[in-house]
Amino acid sequence: MKCPRCDSEKVRVMTKSPVGNAWEVYVCDKCIYSWRSTEEIKISSTFRLDDKKIAEMGEIPPVPPLKGA
Repeated sequence: MKCPRCDSEKVRVMTKSPVGNAWEVYVCDKCIYSWRSTEEIKISSTFRLDDKKIAEMGEIPPVPPLKGA
């Protein structure tokens, strides 16, 4: 399976539906794009990524800890 956003083959199943085999959620380990198996994926050329665009992207900021945790 290839990532619909960057064409990488570094795609894995992130989670599956809790009841039956209704859907799976996939995530690309290269560009961090995720999608559900039941979605019709149509990505505009504006949002497509290649190695150059990925290299020029900034770091994804970490999620801060929850208040009171």
